[in-house]
Amino acid sequence: MLRSLSIKNFALIEQLQVSFDTGLITITGETGAGKSLLLGALGLLLGKRADLSSVKDNSIKCTIEGVFDIKKYDLDSFFEEEDLDYEAETIIRREILPSGKSRAFINDTPVTLNSLNKLGLRLIDIHSQHQTLEVTTNDFQFKVLDALSESGREIESYQRGLALLKQKEKEERILVESQQEFIKEHDYNSFLFNELEEAKLKSGELSELEGRYETLINIEEIQERLSGSVSLISSEEVGVSDLLNTIKTNTSKVAPYSTVLKELSDRIQSVYIELEDINDSLQNELERLEADPEQLEEVSQRLQMIHNLQTKHAVSSIDELVAIKEELQEKVIKTESLSGDIELIRKEIETTKEQLDKVAIRIHEKRTKALPTLVSELEDILKALGMPNATFKTSLELQDKYLANGKEVLEFLFSANKGGSFGELKKVASGGELSRIMIAIKAILSRYTQLPTIIFDEIDTGVSGEVAHKMADLMIRMSKNLQVFSITHLPQIAANGQSQYKVFKEDIDNTTVTRLKLLSEDDRIKEIAEMIGGKNISDSALTHAKSLLHH
Repeated sequence: MLRSLSIKNFALIEQLQVSFDTGLITITGETGAGKSLLLGALGLLLGKRADLSSVKDNSIKCTIEGVFDIKKYDLDSFFEEEDLDYEAETIIRREILPSGKSRAFINDTPVTLNSLNKLGLRLIDIHSQHQTLEVTTNDFQFKVLDALSESGREIESYQRGLALLKQKEKEERILVESQQEFIKEHDYNSFLFNELEEAKLKSGELSELEGRYETLINIEEIQERLSGSVSLISSEEVGVSDLLNTIKTNTSKVAPYSTVLKELSDRIQSVYIELEDINDSLQNELERLEADPEQLEEVSQRLQMIHNLQTKHAVSSIDELVAIKEELQEKVIKTESLSGDIELIRKEIETTKEQLDKVAIRIHEKRTKALPTLVSELEDILKALGMPNATFKTSLELQDKYLANGKEVLEFLFSANKGGSFGELKKVASGGELSRIMIAIKAILSRYTQLPTIIFDEIDTGVSGEVAHKMADLMIRMSKNLQVFSITHLPQIAANGQSQYKVFKEDIDNTTVTRLKLLSEDDRIKEIAEMIGGKNISDSALTHAKSLLHH
């Protein structure tokens, strides 16, 4: 509930500080006195956008502050989500700076307008005659029905299940789209993978093949050169081996004569041994080598295959081809496994739907049971409010489609006159009728759920006589469960407030300002008498005013 309101430098309000109590609070005043300014200030406090034109003196800051008792509103989770300090008595402040910049605070913590608006919707519900169209919407009608049917837990369960269903359906769409894309390339990817798999490529193989190919293609020249080299080394006439052996013998004979000669002799001995080893190796290699056209053809074909694969895949090494093969294998496997994944997610979707259907049926059963009660209570209240022939025709049918709050279509038709045809509220109900329907619905809701503070802004326009008394009674009953404000021109409603405030204009130093005053009992008698008979208050008007107050 709204405990207090402070307004500084807003429109015609220079400074206003007012406290409010529980129950029904009525606000009266002449047309144009500034009642709309109070609603405008509250609107800013609850998250509406501001501009510098709403500031009285744009050289100084405009401040609007409200203190709210929120103990009954179950808002702990909101404060936790918004990372705010929870206080049972929460202070909301809105500032408009001379620069035009706007700031908002909840318990002295800066917040966005979005956060302020979300909280504001939970604290104050403002109704004016032109805002009653909300009652014509299917969402609002379901909200009322669910309050009466006490389906809150089932609705929450359903909505969690619906969110899960949408998530799984999204996953299914992504998998199917991926499968369709992969299927387009599956055959080609499979062909490429099999081609690389059959090639049985090995790291380092290319350089080995190239070496074997060079040997086989040049076998005759290699044999000729090796044979010539062996002849030069081992020829009996002028062979390098014999000549070196002679040098070795000569140096070994003089080696004892000096250290230098000894070193030279040893070196020649080493060269001779190395030459003999080289000669053996040359002869072994010569004996091993032989022309092999078949092997040459095999090596040539394998090299050609590898080079073709490298060209096809635009790479320069076997390691890169192996990496491509592994990537292709993953794509092929993934394409083949997607069918299993899709089948699995579809089973999960069916299971989720089955669970949702069970919850939806429970919701439907509760709503079906509560709907006649809602209609009966509405019609009874509307009869008291001067609409004796108001009747509703409703239907609630299950369907296959999953909607935001169940699987039902609610038809809520209205007729204001006996024998009249039924139609949708927004098409057949007048503004005055919608106002009464809205207040009737709020009166019913107040018995089943904790509503925020309600402000009725001249919702009683066009009402008079006994109907005004009934409307006042209705507001009083509502005010037993929540704080109710009524901005009214009806003396019957004004007199029934536990407290009454008057909005009026006053000229101070050639400046018009708006004031809000809590009326004493004498002030109330005078104000209500003026509402009954005008500025010239008669004795009968005073008597009538006293009667209304004391009633």
